[in-house]
Amino acid sequence: MPNRRAGTERLAPLVWSAAALLVVFLALPMTAMVWRAWGESRGLTPEALRVLRRAMGLSLATTGATMLVVALLGTPLAYALARRRFPGAALVDTLVDLPIVLPPAVAGIALLMAFGRRGVLGRWLDEAGIQVTFTTTAVVLAQVFVAVPFFVRAAKAGFARVDRDTEAAAADLGASPARVFWTVTLPLARPGLAAGAVLAWARALGEFGATIMFAGNNAERTQTMPLAIYGRYYANDLQSALLLAMVLLGAAVLVLLSVRLAGGNAGSAGL
Repeated sequence: MPNRRAGTERLAPLVWSAAALLVVFLALPMTAMVWRAWGESRGLTPEALRVLRRAMGLSLATTGATMLVVALLGTPLAYALARRRFPGAALVDTLVDLPIVLPPAVAGIALLMAFGRRGVLGRWLDEAGIQVTFTTTAVVLAQVFVAVPFFVRAAKAGFARVDRDTEAAAADLGASPARVFWTVTLPLARPGLAAGAVLAWARALGEFGATIMFAGNNAERTQTMPLAIYGRYYANDLQSALLLAMVLLGAAVLVLLSVRLAGGNAGSAGL
């Protein structure tokens, strides 16, 4: 026992040093950006203000539409994966998770192959006079594609944690299955759904790779906040790029605080 304790004490400095090094590595880029933005804060130029308003407005509009689609379609899927056993469930579960590990460039190419003018569905849409690529609709589709897994995984965990006995008691009292779902299951799963929605919204807000490939970087129709940062940086306007980045950093901090206040359900869902 003394030898084991002595060995643990000798390892402690190494463990703490490695942990501190990683924390510094994670904190340094954020600190450097905030410090540089503070040094560059001479106020927004009229051009930067115009870009900020346009990009933020488009980001809020597209992420709002994205979250509506994600919630309406993702909630039934999460419930089915959490409560039902059906053929191919494991495959569907894997397919839902795939966008998390898929490189953004691959996601963009995949969306082009599906909805582009020569894509599987895009050619039929093009014949009907409906253009998807390089439009605001393409921005929403790209955001939905990358954001869905974050919502479904957290919502699935939320539904899985609902006490079945509580649902059975409501059913025994005469509640229909639909009433049990709306008055018992959904309220009890709400923290998981809320955490998933917050994380999905944040992922949609920060989407860049698939969007720029599938929707382009049109200032009027497809330039969301991440694309605006990219555009201002490569236009040699570091001040505007930093200020736009600070807006997204603030949104990220608010997202993390919201998830913590929601009870950490996203964390328990593996996100």
